[in-house]
Amino acid sequence: MKSTKNRDRNITHFLYVLPNLIMYSFLSIVPIVLGLYYSFTNWNGIGKNYKFVGLKNYIKILSDNRFRKAVLFNIRYAAMLIICVMLLSVVLALLMNTKIRGQNCFRAIYFFPACVSMLTIGLIFNYIFFQGIPSLGTSLGIEALQKNILSGRSTAIYGILITNIWKSVAIPTVLVISALQTIPGEIIEAAIVDGANGRQRFFYITLRYILPILSIIFVLVLKEGLMIYDYIMAMTSGGPAGATESITLSIYRIGFEDMKFGYAISQAMIVAVIIAVISITQIRFTDKKKIYD
Repeated sequence: MKSTKNRDRNITHFLYVLPNLIMYSFLSIVPIVLGLYYSFTNWNGIGKNYKFVGLKNYIKILSDNRFRKAVLFNIRYAAMLIICVMLLSVVLALLMNTKIRGQNCFRAIYFFPACVSMLTIGLIFNYIFFQGIPSLGTSLGIEALQKNILSGRSTAIYGILITNIWKSVAIPTVLVISALQTIPGEIIEAAIVDGANGRQRFFYITLRYILPILSIIFVLVLKEGLMIYDYIMAMTSGGPAGATESITLSIYRIGFEDMKFGYAISQAMIVAVIIAVISITQIRFTDKKKIYD
């Protein structure tokens, strides 16, 4: 009788999960499998006729200067984005976890960018960098502000980075706040009684409790940095002179403008492997630093 109830319960649970499983398979697993297959072909993305070229696409990537430049750009960009977002999210979370006047209002203000689309934010900041700041610099007589930051090959990346940080810091801050609220109050009180200062309490107590969340934030921001597309498309289109062409923008142009869809997919597969390897390594490293109850 008990086994029959367990079987019926398992069947019921499976039927509830089945629609999501079907959707996930068709929208995620099937495209990945098909993409892996087409990465070994010279398919142009439209025609029915294509040839199986084996590892030719992957071998070609090794000598592709355009892909190498895009990878270096994304690595540099992702590194700066991770450092800035994680530092800012921790600082903001520590400030907003304290009892200050107007705390709820401040939380709503800083979270607002997370509700706006990336393309919209990119267009807004593009106008700010193109018109607003140069006009302000001219009015104040500050020469450094009179030039559009997006017009220089060495400075355009920072304009995109500022825009990305403004939007991306909200959700990580919420995650860190939730982690801070799990720290037992008696541990903090005991540390204060023992004479631990603020820096010691942060590094020996707070940081260890929020480390799992920081690991998740690292993976999310890393993926965002390596998959950056919307801001670049809205603000620089990969310019000036290809200085801000990311991997995703390069893949898009190779696949949909040059019509080399198989080659573009092979690049996407390599990027997916890079993200997976870094993410797994980071999660395993931080897992050793966890505090277990």
